Amino acid sequence: MKLFDTLKAKIKPVQPRIVFPEGTEPRVLAAALRLAADGLVRPMLLGNKAAITAAAEKLALPGLEQSEIIDPQTYPEEAYQAMVTAFVERRKGKNTPAEAEKILRDETYFGTMLVYMGQADGLVSGAVHSTGDTVRPALQIIKTQPGASRISSSFLMMRNDEQEKYIMGDAAINVDPNAQELAEIALQSAATAKLFGMEPRVAMLSFSTKGSAQAPMVTKVQEATKLAQEMDPELQIDGELQFDAAFVPSVGERKAPDSTVAGHANVFIFPELQSGNIGYKIAQRLGGFEAIGPILQGMAKPVSDLSRGASTEDVYKVAILTAAQSLM
Repeated sequence: MKLFDTLKAKIKPVQPRIVFPEGTEPRVLAAALRLAADGLVRPMLLGNKAAITAAAEKLALPGLEQSEIIDPQTYPEEAYQAMVTAFVERRKGKNTPAEAEKILRDETYFGTMLVYMGQADGLVSGAVHSTGDTVRPALQIIKTQPGASRISSSFLMMRNDEQEKYIMGDAAINVDPNAQELAEIALQSAATAKLFGMEPRVAMLSFSTKGSAQAPMVTKVQEATKLAQEMDPELQIDGELQFDAAFVPSVGERKAPDSTVAGHANVFIFPELQSGNIGYKIAQRLGGFEAIGPILQGMAKPVSDLSRGASTEDVYKVAILTAAQSLM
C-alpha cells in the first residue's frame, strides 16, 4: 500500500478530532470537508458559523454536516471560563484571567487549548498564519514531550509515485542548534521516518566527510553524531557526511567505506536552519519532489504548521499525518 493509503487505514476506524483554526480559508475548508466526507477525521472548524457555512456552500462540497463549527467569540460562557482557568494554571501566573479571556478569543490559542484539554486530538494551522503564530501557542500550552528540550521540524520528500521517500530536518524551526540539540533533532526525525514506515538511516550532513575538513561547524556535527549514537545505540546514524557521500552509494563507499549509512541514507539532518531550508526547497523545485510539512516533532500532542503557500492537497495530507501522530 502507498504511504497515505496506509495512514488512512490507521486513522479511519478512529477518526481523530482535528482542529482547523483557519476555518473560513478556502484551501483549509475544502481539505477539511474532504476529510470529513472520506470519513478520516472529524474536523473542528473555528470561526464565524455563518461565514464558514457560506464559504462551504460556495465550494459546493459535502462534509459540512460531519464537521463541528465553533466560534471562539460566542463559545458558551461556562465552558469558556473553564478554558480560561486551565490556561492561567498552565501559564503559571504569566497571564492574568483578564488577559487570558482576551488571548483565548484568538482562534489559534483557542484551538490549541482544545487540544491541551483533550477536546481535540490535533491541530493544523498556518495557511494564513506565520510559523510563529502557530508554534507559539503550542509551546506555551501543550509544550514538549517528556525528555525533549525543544521541538523541531522535518519535511517528508516524495517522488516517483512514492517510490522515493526521504526525511529532511530541521528546515523550519531551529536556527542554529548546538550539538546536543542537533542530536535530539536527529532522533526526532528518525521517529518521524518510522511513522511513515521507513527504516531510518540517518546522515548528519556537513561540508566535510569523516574529517576531510576542519572547522567549528564540522566539529559540531561530529559531536552531535556521537551524542545521537549514545542516546540511541540501535539507530543507524553516521556523520559527518557530505550529501553526496550520504546519498550516492559509490561516493559513500569511497569517502566512508566503513559506514553502513553512507550512500544509503534516507533521513538527512542539516547542521542549521539556513542549509536545511535551502536544501529541501532545491529538492522540491529542481528535483521534482513533493514536500510535505513542516512536520513538527517533539510536541506532547500533535500540532502541524502549514506553509502559507500550501495547496488544498497539502492541507489534506498534513491533516492525515497529524491524525496519525495522534495515535502514536
